[in-house]
Amino acid sequence: MKKLIVLGVVAGFVALLACYGRDALGLYRLMDHIATSSEAKEADSGSWPRLTDACIGCHGRQGHSLHQGYPSLAGQPAPYLASQLRRFASGERSNPNMGPLAMTLTEYEIQQLAGYFARQSAIGNGSFKPEAALVARGEQLAATAGCAACHGDNLMGHDQFPRLAGQGHDYLLAQLNAFAQGSRKDPGGVMSAIAATLSADDRRALAHYLAALAPAEN
Repeated sequence: MKKLIVLGVVAGFVALLACYGRDALGLYRLMDHIATSSEAKEADSGSWPRLTDACIGCHGRQGHSLHQGYPSLAGQPAPYLASQLRRFASGERSNPNMGPLAMTLTEYEIQQLAGYFARQSAIGNGSFKPEAALVARGEQLAATAGCAACHGDNLMGHDQFPRLAGQGHDYLLAQLNAFAQGSRKDPGGVMSAIAATLSADDRRALAHYLAALAPAEN
């Protein structure tokens, strides 16, 4: 009798597997993918609620901005990002959105955010449609101004110098104008001095070139 019961259970299991095996395997794979993705996300940016979620609205997922007016944070040097958050918090750098947000962050949270975005790979500014003549003029200006001396080869940034390659055109132009007009200052005064020598047309051309420049691999 026991053997008959066991055989019946086994037969039933085999029948279910035959009928629903493919769906069950698919469900298992889906659940495994969700679990693996969640673990990877937590390892990369922490458990929910995540600090980085507050940045998505302006700077995009993983720091890949889709708006020309907001900078991409992906691939920016961690020391630069941390110093800018501190400057926003102290009021040294002014922005109606970033100021109040940065003031709520602890030093640990600043380091967390800076490290997270620095780990993300930079991608090209795919939504920008450059004008060839302005790009060529901007490339000449970048070479003459010696941008690579501070911002590194391929203008990918390092230490306290930000990545310029592939940034939003409107953001780049706004920062160049702010440096030229004195409303934004850098600690060493180099950017203010360089921007002050550029005409409005020069600044537009330089922003064009930088926005169109494809980022190199991190």
